[in-house]
Parts: sequence; C-alpha cells; structure tokens
Amino acid sequence: MSKQVTILAATALSALTVVAVVSTTVQAAASPFEPAPTRVPDSAISSPSVADDAGVADEESDRHGYDTRWTEAAGSSMPRTTIATPAVPRTTIATPVVPRPTITLPTITLPIITPRSRRPSPPPPVPGASFAVGPSQAPACSGVVVKPDENAADIVDKAPAGSTICFAAGLHRIDRPLRPKAKQTLGSDQGAVLTGSVPLTGWTANGGDWTIKGVLPKPYAQIGQCEDNVANICHLREQLFLNGKHLKRVATREKVVPGTFYGDYAGNTVWIGDNPTGKSVEMSKTPTAIGGGQANVTVRGLTVEHFASAPQAGAVELSGGWNVFANDIRWNHAVGAMLINADGGRLEKNLIQSNGQLGIGQYSTTNGSIVGNQISGNNTDGFWIADWESGGIKTTWSKGGSVSGNVIKANLGVGLWSDAYDDGRTFASNQIVDNAADGIRYEIGRNGVIENNTITGNGLGTGRGSGRSLWDGGGINVNTSSNVQVRNNTVAGNVNGISIQSRTRGNGPWGLNVLRDVVVTGNKVTMKGGTTATGMVQNAGAAIPAGEVTLKANQYFLDSLSADRFQKFGQWFTAKEWQQSGLDADSNFLLGKRIIR
Repeated sequence: MSKQVTILAATALSALTVVAVVSTTVQAAASPFEPAPTRVPDSAISSPSVADDAGVADEESDRHGYDTRWTEAAGSSMPRTTIATPAVPRTTIATPVVPRPTITLPTITLPIITPRSRRPSPPPPVPGASFAVGPSQAPACSGVVVKPDENAADIVDKAPAGSTICFAAGLHRIDRPLRPKAKQTLGSDQGAVLTGSVPLTGWTANGGDWTIKGVLPKPYAQIGQCEDNVANICHLREQLFLNGKHLKRVATREKVVPGTFYGDYAGNTVWIGDNPTGKSVEMSKTPTAIGGGQANVTVRGLTVEHFASAPQAGAVELSGGWNVFANDIRWNHAVGAMLINADGGRLEKNLIQSNGQLGIGQYSTTNGSIVGNQISGNNTDGFWIADWESGGIKTTWSKGGSVSGNVIKANLGVGLWSDAYDDGRTFASNQIVDNAADGIRYEIGRNGVIENNTITGNGLGTGRGSGRSLWDGGGINVNTSSNVQVRNNTVAGNVNGISIQSRTRGNGPWGLNVLRDVVVTGNKVTMKGGTTATGMVQNAGAAIPAGEVTLKANQYFLDSLSADRFQKFGQWFTAKEWQQSGLDADSNFLLGKRIIR
C-alpha cells in the first residue's frame, strides 16, 4: 500500500489508545449571567495546514453557551499530512438545512378561533418511543381554579404554600411570571394553555406588506451567537405567530415575504408579509412563564408557549426539588425548561419542542434528573448550530444526576451536551436521532458515564463550524475530560463514530483541563461510506499519555475491509491495520456476517 501506516505493536494489546473527536468548544462554561473572558482562539493552537483541525478549531473560542471564565494556553499542533478532509468555510455558508430522511417532525397547528378559547393541539406521537409524554399524562387536578379571564399571577401570589392551583381549559395570558410558593402545585387536567403573547390588532397596509407601530420594547443588547453571524438577529426575543404559526424573523424590511416578519426596534414598527385581515396575530412578550426560588414545586399538565425568554433563560425555570411533569413546552424564544440551582429537580414525561434556542438547559445543579421526555425540533430562531448552546439538551457546572430514557431528535444543534465542569453525570438509555451536530458531546467534565444509548443520524448538518472530519462531529464525542466510561451504546449512521479529543483548554476549578482515563467498551459502532471514522485527535500542547484511552470489546460494522475507518493523530487505518497497531485488540470488526479478528 502506498499510504504510510504507523505500527505501534507487533502483537495485539488488550488495552489501547483510540478514539475520535468532534469540533467542540474551546471555552469553558461559567455562569449564564457572566461576561465572556478574553481567550486564545484555537487557531493559535491548531495546525493551520490541516483541514480537519484548522477548519473547526478556530471557532471554538465561541462555542460554549454559558460564558467562559477560563483561558486557554497556546501551543503548536502536530502535522496531519495524511488527512484529506477539506476545511469548511465559515463566512459564506447560508443557514443550513439539515436532512432528516427518517424523521418527520409533527406540525403544530393551532385552531383559528378567538384568543380566549384557543385550545392546545394534542401531543404528537413519539416515533420509536415506548412511553407517552405531554399533558395527557397528567393526573386530575383539584384545588383553587384559575379561569382564563382571571389574572393567574395574582391568584398564585395569594395562594398559601402547599396549595394546588388548577388552570381551567382555555388560553391563559400570563402578563408576569408565576412565582409559586414552596410545595405548591400548578396544574391542569383540561388542556390549559399558558401563553406569553399578546394579540396585535390595528394593522395598516404598507407597500404590499402590513405594519403596526408602538408594540416593541426598547432596543436591548445582544446575548448569544447566531448561525447567521452577520445579521445577528437570533437574540431578538419577540416572536410573531399568525393563526398560531411561527413566523420567521428576517433582518431587513426588504426581505419581508409571506411567512416572515421584521422588527424595526429603533422605529418601533413591526412588518409582516401576510394579510392579517380576519386572522389572529400574536407577539410573544412576557419573558418567563413559571419560575422562582421556592422549593419543591410541581408543574404538570400545562401547555406553555410563546414566551419571550432571553437567550439561556427558560420559559419554565426550575428551582430546588421541583417536579415538572407531563407538560407541553413549545415555541418559546430561548430555552424551553431550565434547571438553575435546582438541586434534586426533575423533568419527566414532558414534550419539549420547537423552542427558539434549546430544549432543556441545566446549570449549577446537583442530582438533577431529566427523564423520559421528548425533546425535538428545537433551535427554531437561528442560534449557532455547531457551537453555541443550541439544540436538544445542554448541562453545565452540575454534579450527579442523570439524563436518561429521553427521545432527543431533529434538533438544530447538539443532541445532548455536557459542557464545562459537569461532575459525575450519567447519560443513559436515550434515543438520540438526526440532530444537526454531535449526538452526545461530553466536554471538560469528569466522572461521566455514557451508556446504553442509541445514537443515529447525528452530525450531518451543514453551516458555520460543521464538517465531516473528526474535528467536526460524531455520534459520541469525549473532549478533554477525565474518568469517562463510554459503554454499551449503539452508534450508527452518524457523521463519525466515537471520537476522543484532547485540546489545550486551560485551567479550571479542578486544575489543568486534560483528557485522562477514558474507557470505550461494549459499543456497537456502524461506519459506512464517506470519511466516517472512529479515532482520536490531540493538540501538540495536550498530548495524551500512553494508556489513558482504552478501547476494548467493541463491535465495528464496516462497509469495506480496505476502507480507512480509523484514525489516530492524523494517521488513517483500515480495520486490520488498526488491530496490527495494537488498537481494539479484542474487538470484533464485521463485514456483513463476516467477523474479522
């Protein structure tokens, strides 16, 4: 063969050093409410001549949603002259369209009736799931009744701790956040809808479009990073809904067409491209539906929609001991449900869909549980797909607890992301399907367990920071973390298989951030076609010591014996070469029904 192959050992080894990496972030997350520090971009530490490294690493400086407080050390990168994957341009790529050939997201259509009587659409089916989610799973509610024409916040304020507040059927306009007291229950068994939107009436025809004045807030500062980093409009919080359908925001008046709107904040004017005559037009206004510091609150059986939440803030924000169960949380601008200092909090059997930035977020929480939810179709408002806290679930600065038994599908971003100083987190038995970036990304954490997940069709999106190399994405990505177990997962049809990445990531609360003690075992990994690979990459300043990464007892399903499906530090290997070099020595490599040892 003409290509260079590095033979590491003449005999098979039971423990080896393998793995791959996805382009992850280079900044370490801190509080969602703190400013970002000055950082050294990864372009200073990655080889500028290697397409699969330099094509992504320079974007890492902005990757973490929760602003970074740690800086990186600069260094030189090892040459990777054998990698042919081209770099991905960042500045000329339009907002991506992510192919999802096997998943069809349900369309939510709200009836065209008066705002007071609008009822929620029923929860859509959950493809491939063995459990039911959403308001239909809530138990009966008995307590203080809130009617649609009453002010819910006033009633919650007056109700004593420990009481149950039941929302009657219909549309409840929430004009300020509900702040429940300790041990209160907010619920419904009648399909109540809590909305943060207000009706817009009094439209004027204007040059083929329609306008309304005086409804926008004063201009406010940008938070977050957008896929379109020129227009940068994803941070704008107000959404518009025409007969319940989400309108897409455009950057200028000239781009307004049917199905879109433009907000001129300086002139306090809204433009839409559809004739609103005889139709319902609503604008999200209230930032939060339910939140507060009181402990042990239960929220169940509600539909929560159209809240103008700021980036990294939730429409529902959990505190300590909260149980948010069997709700439909949808079409809010930023995060659907957010656990903040929510020790012992639990999200279970919720339908969390079509939120503008992220389905679920978690920050600074001990033993939080995210169990049995469907999280789908999130990042509808154009946040950066590859690298800035968009997509399905993101947790950070948290300890213990689990994300388990969820369906996480077709989100424009990472499916499930642990980012920056998560300790002892478990990701288990999730179905993670057709998300635009990584299926699971475990980054700058320790003592993590990733087990029994089914991860298919992830990382195939396009756009700023996306690509096909090991630096760009994979089914599972472990990045600069320590004591991580990756076991018994099914990984198939993703942009890459399992990737282990070591980068120079500076210091944090545990000292120097390094990749150590990663064990990958018992996984079934299918890699067929294109440049799909499993392996590991490293920066020159973050070399992985021998014995710190172990791959054993895995099964690899391959398309060809001669295909390069494995990679270590820029060197490609076939299955046979991979084992001859001492990697995955006791694993099986399968072609059809044939097992290769």
